[in-house]
Amino acid sequence: MPDLAPLLASALILGLLGGGHCLGMCGGLMGALTMAIPPEQRGRRLRLLLAYNLGRILSYACAGLLLGLAGWAVARTPFASALRVIAGLLLIAMGLYLAGWWSGLTRIEALGRGLWKHIQPFASRLLPVATLPRALLLGALWGWLPCGLVYSTLLWATSQGSAVDSALLMLAFGLGTWPVLLATGLAAERITALLRKRSVRMAGGILVILFGLWTLPGPHQAWIMGHEMHASADLPHHKAA
Repeated sequence: MPDLAPLLASALILGLLGGGHCLGMCGGLMGALTMAIPPEQRGRRLRLLLAYNLGRILSYACAGLLLGLAGWAVARTPFASALRVIAGLLLIAMGLYLAGWWSGLTRIEALGRGLWKHIQPFASRLLPVATLPRALLLGALWGWLPCGLVYSTLLWATSQGSAVDSALLMLAFGLGTWPVLLATGLAAERITALLRKRSVRMAGGILVILFGLWTLPGPHQAWIMGHEMHASADLPHHKAA
């Protein structure tokens, strides 16, 4: 778990700061989801939004688990070392995207368009949403919408070589996207405005890039690990009485 903790933090940051992109993909649906609900029924609106986003996040975790099995299989082959390189490069690419310096990740969306053509008709039949089960199912289906940020995060999660870790990373990513989409559905402009500030996105992007550089195998890791070993060696050792 200690090794997984920084990965989960990175996934959470990716989701939180990638919420601006999520607004373009799901923002319209957030409005349609609550359009027929009177403003005075704020509690009902919140419950529908929570159910929808829960379904969407669970679909991310499910995708992480399924593709994570493939990553687990590759991790037991001679190509295992390539997984860490892929993970580092994808983190750097996602950091560049979050900071607004490169948008090449959106090209990955083409990978899921064929699948989405079969899912979209079923999702559209659930609108308008009036019950919690329909909102949950709509979110579970809408989670498969082609999205460059989701797909790149999924590939990064898959590269960890563990199905469980991949599912947990996608779960953390989904939880990170929750505040922006939930705030959009509730018309909380202050939260969305804060997370879309360029300075906030750049800071988060730089953090993700730095973690991507650390993930890449190379002499920099040996240098850092060497310093950690020296530091532990310098600590006083107490003999047992």
